[in-house]
Amino acid sequence: MKKVIKSFALLALIVVSSSKLFAQVIVGISINVAPPQLPVYTQPACPVDGYLWVPGYWAYDNNAGDYYWVPGVWVSPPRPHYLWTPGYWGYDGSIYSFHAGYWGRHIGFYGGVNYGYGYGGTGFGGGQWVGNLFRYNTAVVNVDKTIVKNTYIDKTVIVNNTTINNRSSFNGRGGVNAAPKPEELAAMKEKHAQPTPDQLNHQQTAMADRSQHASANRGKPAVTAYNKVNGESFGHKGKAARVTDSQNNPKPANDDPAKTGATAAEQKHALRKQRQSQAENNAAMPKMEKAQKPAKPVKQHAEHIRNAPAKDHHEARPRR
Repeated sequence: MKKVIKSFALLALIVVSSSKLFAQVIVGISINVAPPQLPVYTQPACPVDGYLWVPGYWAYDNNAGDYYWVPGVWVSPPRPHYLWTPGYWGYDGSIYSFHAGYWGRHIGFYGGVNYGYGYGGTGFGGGQWVGNLFRYNTAVVNVDKTIVKNTYIDKTVIVNNTTINNRSSFNGRGGVNAAPKPEELAAMKEKHAQPTPDQLNHQQTAMADRSQHASANRGKPAVTAYNKVNGESFGHKGKAARVTDSQNNPKPANDDPAKTGATAAEQKHALRKQRQSQAENNAAMPKMEKAQKPAKPVKQHAEHIRNAPAKDHHEARPRR
C-alpha cells in the first residue's frame, strides 16, 4: 500500500507582494513511489503570438493516491520578459518530493529533466524575448507560421538532444543525476511569479479526468497536450484526441454511448436509460403514431456501439 506523506518544505525566504511576486518555494506532496516515465508526444503548434510553452508533467492526487498527467500547453505569460521554469520531482533516497514551477526573468533549475521542446534539462532554447516581443526558435518548437511571425532557427540547442533516450521524470538515484548550475542557483534567488489562473485551472481539469490518472492509463495518457487551455487536445502522435472529461464534453441525453468514450458499464447503463425513456415516450404516443414510428431494436443499437469507428485526425510535427 502506498504510503503518502504530506510535507511542505521552504527552500528560501518567502516574499509576497501585491503583485504576487515571491522567491522560489518548493511545496509539495512527498511520497515513496516514483512517478511514471515521461510520455513521448508531439507538441501542438503555438496558436497565439506571445504564448509560451509549459511542458507536460506528472502531478500527484493525494486524495486518490495516484499520479496524473498534466498535458503540455501553450499559455499566456503573466507579463513580458518572463519565462517558465518547469516543476520537477526530486528523490532523496527515501521519498519523492515535487518542486513547483514558476515564472521569472531567467530559467532556474528543473532537475535536469528533459521535457523537450527547448527544455533539454538545463536552460531554455525554445525562444527569447526581444523587447516586448517573444521570438520563437522553430528548430525546437512548433508554431503556426500564419499567426506567429517572430521566428528564427538555432539548431545548436538541439545538438545533444536530437534523440530522447532518457525519459526519467525525476531527479535523483534511478532518474536524472543533475545539480544546479551557478546561473540556475542565481535564478532561483530572483523574484518569481506564481502559475497563472489558467495554468491552475488546466491542472485541476487534468486531475478531475480519471483517464489522465496513471492507474487508468498505465503511464500512457491518451491526452498529452493542448494547443491552449480549454482548447484542442492532442494525443502522443500529435493527432487530435477525444477528451473524456464529462465537464468538458457533457453527454447529450440520448447520445450514442459508444461515441462519448464511455466504459462498458457506462454503455450498459446508458442503454438501460434509453430503453426506459423510449418506453415512456411510446406509452405517451397515440397508437397510430407508435405504429408509424417503431422503436429501433436494441440489438441493432448494441451492434452499432461495438462497431463505432474512432476519430483521429490533424497530424502534427514529431517531438524533437
